[in-house]
Amino acid sequence: MATDTPQFESFDQVADTTAKALDEAAANYAFQLFSDQGFRRLVNFDILSQVEQDRVFNELVVAYVVLVILVLEAPDLRVPREFRDYLVLLKEKIPKAYLDYLRTLGVATEHLLNWEKLISLRYDEYARDRHEVRSAAMEVQSSEKVLDLDDLSKIQMLVPVQTVAIGCHHHICRGETTGRDDLFKLTLRSLSKFYVDIRVRLEGGKVTPLMRAGQSLKRIIRGKRKRK
Repeated sequence: MATDTPQFESFDQVADTTAKALDEAAANYAFQLFSDQGFRRLVNFDILSQVEQDRVFNELVVAYVVLVILVLEAPDLRVPREFRDYLVLLKEKIPKAYLDYLRTLGVATEHLLNWEKLISLRYDEYARDRHEVRSAAMEVQSSEKVLDLDDLSKIQMLVPVQTVAIGCHHHICRGETTGRDDLFKLTLRSLSKFYVDIRVRLEGGKVTPLMRAGQSLKRIIRGKRKRK
């Protein structure tokens, strides 16, 4: 009997296919946000040079791709223990899979090298910054109440998407973020939808804890803005 289901001979092949799918999803989300008229208004798209427009798009794409990597290495990702080795393999394949995707689009080799450097740079930056984001979130939350295990779990779960949203917003604005909260909220909203989508895929549809964590996201972000 004929079937359309792909046949795989190894975990490596499964990881290759999955990495490709995750990267394409990241690119699609980035393009949707980049094409959003509200986003373009908030970044003053019409008065940006072509070079600057391209830079903004590149930052968006890299943000979504790096978010995939941070999700895959999140310590609270609810997957079977025996699945962890596969996630490590998958994480390692994400950058190359995106470069391969760009290559199929006809992107020149010299540009691929720039993309590789940018992905590596932003991963190093956001992986480092997530520790500060976690500490800041805990400080804000603990100023309101004594933190329990559920609070700590929510904070931990939101760290990847908060970190990437803050960093992406900073780079899009070239560090000039004052007065641009609406742009941040729009970027965070899109990244959050993608984040939930990816975690649900990886966790097999277990969405409830994510939804509970999401309820505290606005309060955490509002608290950070007050501290600026």
